[in-house]
This record gives sequence, structure tokens and C-alpha cells, in this order.
Amino acid sequence: MTQTQSDEIMKSRPRYGVLSYRPGSTHFIVADGEGGEAVQSLFAQAPEIATTAHIVYIPGANGTDLSAALETLGAAVFRKAPSYGAARQRIQKVLGDAHMGLQLYAAGTEGLIGQVQRDAVEAGLPHDALQTEQRGSLARRVQCVHCKGITENVTTDPFVCSHCGLNLFVRDHYSRRLAAFQGVCIDAEDPGEVPPAVERFK
Repeated sequence: MTQTQSDEIMKSRPRYGVLSYRPGSTHFIVADGEGGEAVQSLFAQAPEIATTAHIVYIPGANGTDLSAALETLGAAVFRKAPSYGAARQRIQKVLGDAHMGLQLYAAGTEGLIGQVQRDAVEAGLPHDALQTEQRGSLARRVQCVHCKGITENVTTDPFVCSHCGLNLFVRDHYSRRLAAFQGVCIDAEDPGEVPPAVERFK
């Protein structure tokens, strides 16, 4: 699968590149779904990365699971997790214990990349310390501005908030602090008048 092409017009959206090997003492790689293909490409560039690589992989919400292929890469540490939330404590510990020379990579969905970036910044790593490559689904991670709950893997607009049940319009504004887009009630003035949901983010 090729790299995901995201909206070039949205000023608030981060730009993503292509994972590229950099010499380092440790290579910490977090990926989900089709992001596993970017990890395979990284290892193909530099097979020597395996001896110092620590991979955390999360199968995609769309059913993509490349964990078996990634395990064969021979990374020093490989962990599969069901979700970012389940993996977050491990990720935060690795970032918190990081020493000079750590190389950090994230590949896959925008939601995953944003959360890795947020946790890296919270751990004190510079904003540009993370290499990123967006692959796979364009499903969005959306925060309801009313209840502050976050709904993962939103593909339609409007959609129903998984926390408070409001019908939300997905704004094209991305918050790096939250690693999420913003969802605003679409029928606040005319309750029940909600346009049909359209799949906008595949």
C-alpha cells in the first residue's frame, strides 16, 4: 500500500514524511495497521536496526494485522497491543527512560502518530525528534467540544459522540495537544435536524 495522502489545505494538520534510518543507540518504533508496512520498509533499508529495535504494534481498526510479519523482522523487543490506550503505559515508560541517541518513529494512522507525538513531548523529547509516516485509514480521532470525550476511528460526518450521544459535525481543525480533530453539535439550534451521515474519512 502506498503512503496515505492527506488534505494539503488544512493548515493545522501536521505534515508527514517517510521513515528513514538514522544511527542511534535505540530505535523505538510505534505503528498501527498499515503502518507496519512502513516498518518493514525501514528494516529493509537498514537490517542492522533489528539489534536495537523496540517495536510496539497495534492492529488496525479496519482489521489490518501485520504483527506476524513484523515479528519475523527480528527486533530486540516486539510487543503487540490491542489499542494505543493499552500500550500507552509501555510507550510512556520507554520515552521516560530514554537516553541520548534514542531514535523515535511512528507509522500508521494520524490518530496514532498524534498520540505518540503528544507523549514524546510530555516526556521532554523535542518536537522534531519523531519521524512519522502516515499509512492506511484516514479515520479521524475526534474530541467532542461539549463533553470533551474522544471518539476513535471516526469515518463519517456527521457522527454520534460515543460519550454523550450528541450529533457532531467534524471540523477541519486538528489539535496537536489533544492529537484529535474537533466535533461540534450539528443540531444545537434545531434538535433532530441532522443531515445523513456521509463517509468522508476512509
